[in-house]
Amino acid sequence: MNYIRQKLSTRLGFFSLLLFLFWLKTIYAYFYDFQLGLNSPFEFIVALINPIATTAFLFGIAMYIKPSRLFYPIILILDIVNTLLLYLNVIYFREFTDFMTISTMTGYSKVNQGLSGSSLALTMPHDVFFWLDLVIIIFLMLLRVIRIDKKPIGFKGAFTITSLSVLLFTINLSFGEMDRPQLLTRTFDRTYIVKYLGIDSFTMYDAIKQQHNNDLRAMATKSEMDDVLKYTRKHYAAPNNKMFGLAKGKNVFVIHLESFQQFLINKKINGKEVTPFLNSLYKNKSTYSFDNFFHQVGQGKTSDAENMLETSTFGLPQGSLFTQFGSDNIFQAAPAILKQQKNYSSAVFHGNVASFWNRNSVYKNMGYQYFFDSSYYDTSGDKSLGYGLKDKLLFKDSVKYLQRLQQPFYAKYITVTNHFPYTLDNEDSKFKTTNTGDSSVDNYFKTAHYLDQSIKEFYNYLNKVGLLKKSVIMLYGDHYGISNSENPNLAKVIGKNPDNWNDFDNAQLQRVPLMFNIPGKKGGYVDHTYGGEIDVLPTLLHLLGINTKKYVQFGTDLFSNEHDTIVAFRDRDWVSTKYTSIGGTIYSNKTGKALQPSPNQRRIFNKMQARVNTELSFSDELNEQNLLRFYNPNGFTPVNPNDYNYTNGLQKEKGKETELGKKSTSIFSQNKNRSTKALYKTDAPELRHYTNRNSKLNNKHQDLDN
Repeated sequence: MNYIRQKLSTRLGFFSLLLFLFWLKTIYAYFYDFQLGLNSPFEFIVALINPIATTAFLFGIAMYIKPSRLFYPIILILDIVNTLLLYLNVIYFREFTDFMTISTMTGYSKVNQGLSGSSLALTMPHDVFFWLDLVIIIFLMLLRVIRIDKKPIGFKGAFTITSLSVLLFTINLSFGEMDRPQLLTRTFDRTYIVKYLGIDSFTMYDAIKQQHNNDLRAMATKSEMDDVLKYTRKHYAAPNNKMFGLAKGKNVFVIHLESFQQFLINKKINGKEVTPFLNSLYKNKSTYSFDNFFHQVGQGKTSDAENMLETSTFGLPQGSLFTQFGSDNIFQAAPAILKQQKNYSSAVFHGNVASFWNRNSVYKNMGYQYFFDSSYYDTSGDKSLGYGLKDKLLFKDSVKYLQRLQQPFYAKYITVTNHFPYTLDNEDSKFKTTNTGDSSVDNYFKTAHYLDQSIKEFYNYLNKVGLLKKSVIMLYGDHYGISNSENPNLAKVIGKNPDNWNDFDNAQLQRVPLMFNIPGKKGGYVDHTYGGEIDVLPTLLHLLGINTKKYVQFGTDLFSNEHDTIVAFRDRDWVSTKYTSIGGTIYSNKTGKALQPSPNQRRIFNKMQARVNTELSFSDELNEQNLLRFYNPNGFTPVNPNDYNYTNGLQKEKGKETELGKKSTSIFSQNKNRSTKALYKTDAPELRHYTNRNSKLNNKHQDLDN
């Protein structure tokens, strides 16, 4: 005992004690309060070591201080401040299932919303553990059980601690990059950075990123917005009179087909259609389908696709717009436009955590009224895969919320089952797939078939409750499912020679489906127009009878005679009706062969490239510098994100229905205030072994049927 007391009475011993105790309560927070999603032994080990490096670096600052009257107060203050940061994140996470950013800490309104009135209610008895160590240490110092060491360890000793902490952080970061490449550049989710690098590292990273963003925005001027406006107004394509307002007043369903490529449509494997229901929609006379429609995502992948869909602006050249700027940017997004122009209500249904891709912040800035993330569903046991609730269960379990939405509504469904690595329980799919030897390729057809079945079940429900003929259903693929490195393994399946596979073939495989299904209409057809995800919003708004000329949009209406058919990829390559440009090499779409352009052709191609460069550059300026703060279109009010709280679900709407009485337009009200859940039929095998005991559904998200 005397030996331990002697060691703790040295500066190095005191430092080691504080380091150990802070590591202990951080690990406690990781496993008890935070939902880090530790899915493998490797992630578990990384989470165990990640608090050590930054804590040692921070506490090590005090080791450079020689006077004991300063050393002990300073290292304790560092411990208290770091504990406060940890604890505030614990409280914030309980309310928002997310971690505090610098903008949250410094922004009064967000701090007030997140941590003031509800803080006391969010505290728990075990929270004393976060502060107990400090109380005990100070008490032991006052009793002189831990004595003051007046002898400093010297510069060399302090520098050794700093160096070791930096080395350990480098190793920690390397581990994180091994398991999650581009961890810091793509920034999928704040939870990922905390899981791999820790709270302190996340806070420092966010501070650097925030400062960079602030510097960009501080230099922005209204004249830069004027340049963007000049371009988008000149680029605007007037609507096709025959199509304008074709779906006026209808509900809008956006069904996000995860990783779904165009070659799946009408594809047969072993004599059976992979997606028979989607095929029937694709060819239906009530559907306007596009077979030369390309995804245009960058590193933000799904979030880039969502951004283009909602705002008709591009993602960033590096990283994700949602995570880098989504918490603060002003958007002219579909939910806000539809609300302000046509009084649409809006909601997103998604079986993953709210913070992934920073959706819980971005959706508020876009004007989404409701966001039903994984906390609203039972994701226990085999109901969930790596990226959230299985699709059949998502569609079925969303009904209790969907039936409460006031019509007309704008409802987006983000599916996840058809996501890499395309794993699916055997009982979920009996589809006999290919045998290429590449599991990603083989399983891709199985998960796509499952997705197809889930959409068919959803359609059956919409038809039963009378929503089908009141709606326009837009289905689109967000990005590629099979990567370029795996495309040669796919080649034989789609009738290509893998030995001759090249960059042109990779580019052509970036087609994804786009369908506007308008039940009750009879003029549908397959359109061969070239276009991309940037074009979706103006096309949809024009179908709904809303002219887009006053909004800042880089896409053009696919039905317009003035539509721009040059499709820009995020890396500045492009594809057009006749030509494809990859890395500066021009290919003929007809032959697939590289061209040797004449001087006149080269001038034409240079102009096309310049247009692509200009479009992407203006979009980047708009988003990186938040230029929309300088421009409010007539009749459009910028969204106030504080108007939305996604923890309340539709509880307020339930009360609103009572107030509206017979004026309520929800399906629930139209069904004489009876639930429509029983009308939903699914063959999802997980429901056969459902038990309430296994449910993880949060009590605050109660069933709204009663």
